[in-house]
Amino acid sequence: MPERNIEFGKYGAHGLKGHEAVARQLDALAGYIATPITARRGLQARLHYLTRTAHAREAARAAGLTVTDRTLRAWQAGARTPSRKNLDRIEQAYQTVRRVNVARYLTARLNKEGRGTRVEIHPVNQSRVDRPRQRAVEFRTMNVRNWDRIVDAWAVGDGQELDSAWVDQVVDLGSQWGQYEYVTTIGFAA
Repeated sequence: MPERNIEFGKYGAHGLKGHEAVARQLDALAGYIATPITARRGLQARLHYLTRTAHAREAARAAGLTVTDRTLRAWQAGARTPSRKNLDRIEQAYQTVRRVNVARYLTARLNKEGRGTRVEIHPVNQSRVDRPRQRAVEFRTMNVRNWDRIVDAWAVGDGQELDSAWVDQVVDLGSQWGQYEYVTTIGFAA
């Protein structure tokens, strides 16, 4: 596809892919537990979230937390401390389950019954690019009315589908949409 950047950053521009910026903003809206998992309170909050119901335990197991119930009880009681590897698994399972749990709510909030959500797109940072090679890329706003594919891809962690769903929305910017494949940030609220 000719609109896609093949050698991004060759002349010094820096930024991140648009769909990655959207995923970051959705993560911020998901409202994860703020206390780090290395603190006892953060670990306990995550374990409570992952084990409070049978449905939550099944989702945690499906997300990769495959320890015995006895080990989970020992962690919750403070009798044993999870290894670094298990802390990473707990954090990953927590984020995966949280994404799935808030996806439906976020979709409804972002779609706003067909009215959509205003999105701000901040272009790539060209401060390291030599003056003759800089492009005139301005700040843009657009209204995204259909968030279903975007939020569904984010919830399951499918980067390719998220990229495809985001590009389908950015194409509405017209012939300049390829200039916004890489961005500094993307902002929106739900």
